[in-house]
Amino acid sequence: MEETISLRELFAVLRKHLWLIVLITIIAATVSGVISFFVLTPVYESKTQILVNQAKSDEQSLYNTQAVQTNVQLINTYNDIITSPAILDKVIKELKLDKSAQSLSGQIQVTNAQNSQVAQIVVQDTSAKRAAQIANTTASVFQKQVPKLMNVDNVKVLSKATVGESASPVKPQPLLNIAIAVVVGLMVGIGLSFLLEYLDNTLKTEQDIENILDLPVIGVVTNIKDVPKPTNVSRPDVAARVPQRGETYGS
Repeated sequence: MEETISLRELFAVLRKHLWLIVLITIIAATVSGVISFFVLTPVYESKTQILVNQAKSDEQSLYNTQAVQTNVQLINTYNDIITSPAILDKVIKELKLDKSAQSLSGQIQVTNAQNSQVAQIVVQDTSAKRAAQIANTTASVFQKQVPKLMNVDNVKVLSKATVGESASPVKPQPLLNIAIAVVVGLMVGIGLSFLLEYLDNTLKTEQDIENILDLPVIGVVTNIKDVPKPTNVSRPDVAARVPQRGETYGS
């Protein structure tokens, strides 16, 4: 027999298990907030920009289109060079960092807009000051090593990374994490509610008997609550007329 369920029944299931849905949502949001505020280490971000540019010759007063396109294509190569051990090993040595080049490479991201000669070095670290130092040192070391690696001198540092007075971490984002936890908690609570309702095969109402067993309901035995108990009331006037041993009512 094919079973169907209406929207009214769906809302009835949600209303029945509303306490479970709310409880799971509150627990998920609380756990997410505690982890975001007290467990996860804040991560700060710092950026610096470099310009890949061909130096103008004496006979060339303007940059031609071919030179610009060449510089744009070089940026993709420079992105790989910046995060290579050839550059990062010197950065680690200069800043006396206690980490490997591979570990430091995971903290650095090099990006550039399409058809742009400007590349951006983005560094994330648990210290805002150290993030700025790594970004500036990486750009400086790269600028010095490019002539040796590729026999060109076309990299300039446009802007250095700085540390603001009130630097704020880029992650974790507690409010975003809590919002995600609320959504996940609602989904888990709703799913668990329907699962519990699906696993519950007991008959609770007359409609369940008619729908599942396809039998008519002849009668219903209800629960009788608060049945009054019989009480024994003593009557002093009657008790006074009860004869004692050896006495009669007339005496």
